[in-house]
Amino acid sequence: MSNPPPPEQRSSGGLLSVLGVAFGLAGSVGGTIGAGILRTPGLVAAQLATAPLVLGAWLIGGLYALLGAICIAELAASLPRAGGWYVYAEQAFGRRAGWLVGWTDWLAHCIGLAWVATTVGELLVEWIPKQAAAPWHGQTIALAVLILFSGIQWLGVRAGGASQELLSLVKAVAFLGLAAASFLLPAAAPDVVAGHPTVLQPQGSELWIGAVLALQAVVTTFDGWASPVYFAEEFSEPARDLPRSLIGGVLAVLALYLLINGALLHVLPMQTLSQATLPAADAARRLLGSQGAQLITAVALVSLLGLINTVVMAAPRILFGLSRDRLMPAWLNQVNQGGTPAAALLLTSGSAALLVLVGSFDHLLGMGAFLYVGLPLSGIAAQVQLRRQQPDLPRPFLSWGYPVTPWLVGAGSLAFLVGALISDTADSLLALALVGLGALAGELWQRYGQPASA
Repeated sequence: MSNPPPPEQRSSGGLLSVLGVAFGLAGSVGGTIGAGILRTPGLVAAQLATAPLVLGAWLIGGLYALLGAICIAELAASLPRAGGWYVYAEQAFGRRAGWLVGWTDWLAHCIGLAWVATTVGELLVEWIPKQAAAPWHGQTIALAVLILFSGIQWLGVRAGGASQELLSLVKAVAFLGLAAASFLLPAAAPDVVAGHPTVLQPQGSELWIGAVLALQAVVTTFDGWASPVYFAEEFSEPARDLPRSLIGGVLAVLALYLLINGALLHVLPMQTLSQATLPAADAARRLLGSQGAQLITAVALVSLLGLINTVVMAAPRILFGLSRDRLMPAWLNQVNQGGTPAAALLLTSGSAALLVLVGSFDHLLGMGAFLYVGLPLSGIAAQVQLRRQQPDLPRPFLSWGYPVTPWLVGAGSLAFLVGALISDTADSLLALALVGLGALAGELWQRYGQPASA
């Protein structure tokens, strides 16, 4: 006879402490793997041109993400509170820094959510028969997808967690199936003409520049590994499960990415891979002929739906935490019976829906990318500051290799932030302007918006 399920335990803020390491791994995988892995291998191959260098770039990018996960696992286990990056900034640098990081994080989530929902709408509208497509268009479907996943989250953390685990499992199986089937095909013939390779390996400075560009692309596909920290307060055993979720999630994604790239290198000549805008589709066409494009569309949809579920679930926790700490209005920390911050969910989904209706993402995506790059840097800075400022803070998990590990990750994050500023200066400056507006809004709230008892 099976044991009865444990009673629901509510945290001091009203959230349900019911999540475990299975959800943490699903959140890390679901928040990381999007459609980027279907496209990025071609960009990396174009820069590096040889299989060992391509696989090496993916390995280095994964190890960089792993070092970040090791650092943040210390913070997550020490400060298991809902809200993500802002929790650590507030603890280390004060309320103003906490508000600024939280606002930046939530804004980046809303931009990303709107873009992913719009992409899903554009993919799904292609599957609607032409005679029935008249009343439908991408924006309508994107809004319907937002409503659907917001409804799932409204049911509560158990429903949201179960949907995340299911979508992440389906996503992993889909990619594993594609990779395994690719290895069953004959190996691609080498790219040679009259005994000479048609794709030349870069040399000297060209190689170094290509390596930097390739690593930038690879690291971007690992964004999202920190998703479990947004739910830190809802783990039943956060000191144990958060480090396992963060580190295990990165390792799982790294293994999957290496397998996918190995499969693509096996089935596609380097010249084809380096010139492909969607190399996974080329591999699928070798597997299924003309039906391969539909297979890749299906895989992309599964990936994006899992990402939407993660963001719709995580972003309201940022508002919840900010509100509970009196950095935003009190009504945003209201939690329904299912354990969902209901008002924060409505505000998040409504903001993303407005961005969907705006419909132009060129600048929004550039701004969102810049904001996302800066968030891990804030976490690394918080870890170093708290080690100095609060040496007696209970730390159930200690980062391996401290202080070398955070300094390596911090240097990498700073380099990527500078690179984003140089490569897309206009959008990066617009993003900084939004951060500045957030700082102004936070200052006004601190002075005039809080109740007298605060």
